[in-house]
Amino acid sequence: MLALHERDIRASFINASRKEASVVTLPAGFAELDFEQLDYLGWFDPKLPKRAYVVAEVDGKPVGVLLQRTEQRIRTRAQCSWCDDVTLRNDVQFFSARKAGAAGRNGDTIGTLICENFGCSANVRRLPPLAYEGFDRELARELRMLRLREHVAAFLAEVG
Repeated sequence: MLALHERDIRASFINASRKEASVVTLPAGFAELDFEQLDYLGWFDPKLPKRAYVVAEVDGKPVGVLLQRTEQRIRTRAQCSWCDDVTLRNDVQFFSARKAGAAGRNGDTIGTLICENFGCSANVRRLPPLAYEGFDRELARELRMLRLREHVAAFLAEVG
């Protein structure tokens, strides 16, 4: 992922008003983030506990969305729609995003299940277990990273 600056993040939101984008609280430790290890940047707003943000690189530009976390917890073991990790060490949460433009102003939203701590980038970078003799674990990891970027980009496209 491209290294981001505060102004890039604020300008990237496709489903937020200028006012909403101007009050975004950046994630703790933002200056120390290693963007090379991230496929997207996701974080919660410490001032607004149900609000979260995701910014990802799409076609060489940052694209951000404002998310709303549901209050209800998922009772069954769900799979993250982005990283497809079946050996999750963390919980999955349902997030919704207001659509961009007129659809969003009319109340249209889209939802998805995402790792609660936005740990998808770390999940896909773990070396998968050996599935069979001759299984290329490095290639499998690369493919998982590629699929994660595709899933995030598809979600962002649906919002926009």
